[in-house]
Amino acid sequence: MSKKKVLLMGKSGAGKTSMRSIIFANYMARDTTRLSPTLDVEHTHVRFLGNLVLNLWDCGGQYRFYESYFDSQRDTIFRNVEVLIYVFDIDSADMDNDIQLFDNVIEAMEENSPDATIFILIHKMDLVAEEDRARAFQEREKLLMERSAQFKIQCFATSIWDETLYRAWSKIVNSLIPNVELLKTQLEDFSDICSADEVVLFERATFLVISHITKLRPEQYDSHRFERISNIIKQFKLSCSKSQAQFQGMEVCNSQFTAFIDLFTGNTYIMVIMSANKVPTTLTQLNIASARHHFEKFIPENA
Repeated sequence: MSKKKVLLMGKSGAGKTSMRSIIFANYMARDTTRLSPTLDVEHTHVRFLGNLVLNLWDCGGQYRFYESYFDSQRDTIFRNVEVLIYVFDIDSADMDNDIQLFDNVIEAMEENSPDATIFILIHKMDLVAEEDRARAFQEREKLLMERSAQFKIQCFATSIWDETLYRAWSKIVNSLIPNVELLKTQLEDFSDICSADEVVLFERATFLVISHITKLRPEQYDSHRFERISNIIKQFKLSCSKSQAQFQGMEVCNSQFTAFIDLFTGNTYIMVIMSANKVPTTLTQLNIASARHHFEKFIPENA
């Protein structure tokens, strides 16, 4: 079993617990309004792909807690961190203090976990007028990247109301999967065998994207398509569970393509996209069924 320590930090009200609840606890966005603020540090062990455990530390964002993080709990909080996820509220009225807290966190990380990867989520982007979002994000990204240049950093614009949250968390989790490149190689071979245009592997519980292969040209697709599918299918799965039904898979067809989404290994779903009339449906379904046992070797159900 591989355990990875992940810090989730940001000022109180930035949206940390809401996003964690949507991704890992099957909340719908509208239900997060009833969540209470995190007090001190909440520890959650999230099993991902069977043998990867995310040791998630959701750190309360009130100023009194930050004083403790930087003083008496400094080593405990910031030591042996694989990934820091820092959440900024784009609509914050106190940006100067937000930046000061971030600077102090970066200093503590440099002392205790200098090799960690940092993901910065500029959150609640839905509160910014659509025509201003790109500029607002780029300005904030530039400011924060300059203040943390000693680390490997990635920034994302996010909102709980669209697919951007799934895009960011897919990238975060993907960075923690030890054999992700091997999985991608296996998916590429599977794609060739199936004559598929695209193959996507999703984690079963969260429906985050683990890996994908595409043979399409950039002008042929929407770059956010997988995250939108994650969001749609996750909501559909939740609707199924509320009616005491289990989601197994689906097939969607139109004049241009056929998309198969099916339970694959014990911990994953697979999506296979085929051009219309390229391969008979039954043959694609047979290829998916035949590949399950092979992929179980790379995605074990239990450690």
